[in-house]
Amino acid sequence: MSDKTMFKLQLPTDPFWVKNVVESNIEEILTDHAYCEQKAATNAITLIIQNPNVPELVQEMAELVKEEMDHFKRVHDIIIKRGYTFGKERKDNYVNELMKFLKKGGGENQRTENMVDRLLLAAMIEARSCERFKVLSEHVTDKELAAFYHELMISEATHYTLFIGLARKYGKGIDVDKRWQEWLDYEGVIIKSYGKSETIHG
Repeated sequence: MSDKTMFKLQLPTDPFWVKNVVESNIEEILTDHAYCEQKAATNAITLIIQNPNVPELVQEMAELVKEEMDHFKRVHDIIIKRGYTFGKERKDNYVNELMKFLKKGGGENQRTENMVDRLLLAAMIEARSCERFKVLSEHVTDKELAAFYHELMISEATHYTLFIGLARKYGKGIDVDKRWQEWLDYEGVIIKSYGKSETIHG
């Protein structure tokens, strides 16, 4: 089964992204990846802050924070071991564009809708990250990184499933599958501008 079928992503990543872009600057992709893991932990914390009255979600996100920060440390360990420099945070234009699609509103009736949309945003980022990690694991010539990204690919798929599951569980009265398709369609448009830089989502 292909990633396009698994996640219904509209546009698969071209493997030439690995050969032509990533392998020309491994140091840069590792720095960007480390920050992606840190931002994933921050997103989980944000979900806790926004939904303190949802015990299961708080518990799941607390566990996720630990896992994402462990991934951050593992990437940082590779950077140090290879004598690379851990640079400043990079902008994630892909995620910033996705965030424009979030439903917003402060009304009581919209609180659940906002939570579900935030969960679907997280699911989308995990789905694309998983797909990118798969492409990296299959095409990067560096054996250590190939094994590392294969392991993380499996982890990201689990996170994607978690976020989709929580959205469906708490999205009572919301057509979650319809909204997820809208997210897929939106991502399918913006991703056409990416796949050209040494970043996980670039």
